[in-house]
Amino acid sequence: MQYRDYYEILGVKKDASHDEIKKTFRKLAKKHHPDANPGNKASEEKFKSFSEAYEVLGDESKRKKYDDLAKQTNYHNGSDFDPANTGSYNSGFNRRTTTTSSQNDFSDFFNAFFGGNSSSSNDDLFGYTSRGKTRQRSYAQDGENLDVEIHITVKEAFNGDEKKVTITGGTKDKTISFVIPAGIKSGEKIRLQGQGEAGINGGKNGDILMRVAFVENDFYKVNGIDLESALDILPWDAALGSEVPVHTIDGKIIVKIPQGIQTDSKIRVAGKGYKDTHGNRGDYFLKIRIVNPRNLSDDVKEEYQKLKKVFEK
Repeated sequence: MQYRDYYEILGVKKDASHDEIKKTFRKLAKKHHPDANPGNKASEEKFKSFSEAYEVLGDESKRKKYDDLAKQTNYHNGSDFDPANTGSYNSGFNRRTTTTSSQNDFSDFFNAFFGGNSSSSNDDLFGYTSRGKTRQRSYAQDGENLDVEIHITVKEAFNGDEKKVTITGGTKDKTISFVIPAGIKSGEKIRLQGQGEAGINGGKNGDILMRVAFVENDFYKVNGIDLESALDILPWDAALGSEVPVHTIDGKIIVKIPQGIQTDSKIRVAGKGYKDTHGNRGDYFLKIRIVNPRNLSDDVKEEYQKLKKVFEK
């Protein structure tokens, strides 16, 4: 018979928790469930393998017995296995079932080690018994929700733009389009009903729960329903005062710069900030940064020299 490495079959680590094992099994079993792959023998065989692995690893007593065996052997999944070479664990094998698998669809290895005894721990998960055989009654199983994070700009959220994203992490990738709720904040979630994992045997589809995160280094900083961004102005505009064009999140306006304003001072523009989902607007704060021209002509340098002399007196 062949040795069965149940951890390798499910693709989990040997110290995986029961919840990790269960979640992995559910995902794999749904993907290869006979109802979802009618007539596909390869998927049916995979479903049986996953079910057998979960039958052992999902049961505390069976898992301990299996782990104890693994500590005393050095077999790999699929390698030839002789119960007679298991030392003190030889007594754990049921010789009467070593060559018999009529009790279930599990491997000779399982039947030899556990005597064909299934706890049916996953009988009601998919409308099939844990041995892969159909019951007389099939139960509906709702699809799982998918939790994902999406990154959007503040302007996309303000406008309520339509967005297209590719969702990964389910049984298969899917690309969906949706409308961002205008005024949604970073950390809040968008629920797309029925867009998650498909249900089994008439069960309803799961949902997609998208947690919103604003992209880093965005032009706008959001504080509640207020917005803030930097405004670069030239030294003479700061010293003498001026009017400068400013692009807000929803249009262009003219902002008056007070005479003598300093770096890090803030100018408040009422009603031009972010908004909540009810349409209430916050304010827009412009944080002043006084900057010099990138290229100074000789005439400009001369004027700066004159200013320097004035302030040095």
